[in-house]
Amino acid sequence: MRQGASLATASALSPTWWDTFNQSLHALATHHTTRTATPDTQLITQDLVTTIEQVFPGQVETRLDTLDWVPTHADLNWSNLLAPNCTIIDWEDFGLAPRGLDAATLWITSLGDPELAERIHRARQADLTSPSGRLMALFHCAKILNDTTAPHDQLYASVQAVAADLAKRQDSAPS
Repeated sequence: MRQGASLATASALSPTWWDTFNQSLHALATHHTTRTATPDTQLITQDLVTTIEQVFPGQVETRLDTLDWVPTHADLNWSNLLAPNCTIIDWEDFGLAPRGLDAATLWITSLGDPELAERIHRARQADLTSPSGRLMALFHCAKILNDTTAPHDQLYASVQAVAADLAKRQDSAPS
């Protein structure tokens, strides 16, 4: 029986699941599309990404025109991943976005489980350490930190810490 993965069950996913997950994201990035991604049903644009400024005013370069854009799922979260065989569902937001959007979304939303977050970071390191991946991680952090209805729980505190570190690293990254 197939079922959705969840943050609670993700730590039990098999090595085969993770291999398929990585192969799927690699294959996705090689596809061709002219469609622009719509994370949270919003077209990914310069204005949308510049919301990072609300959290880090004047501290982060948010220009998208210099970044590597690839096809993305654009809503990659645990409710859109199935197990025990890795299957990615819910593709209505699919389209081009800066490299690392999918990895950043899953990584940031998993920060409440440090071991799982580290597993995702290792698996998608190339995406997450690229300039576009760091920016997409900051973008996702800003969405959480800008949400005044979000509980100030362990995830929120973890996102604050990661965002501060990413902003420092992005600021010192070579252009």
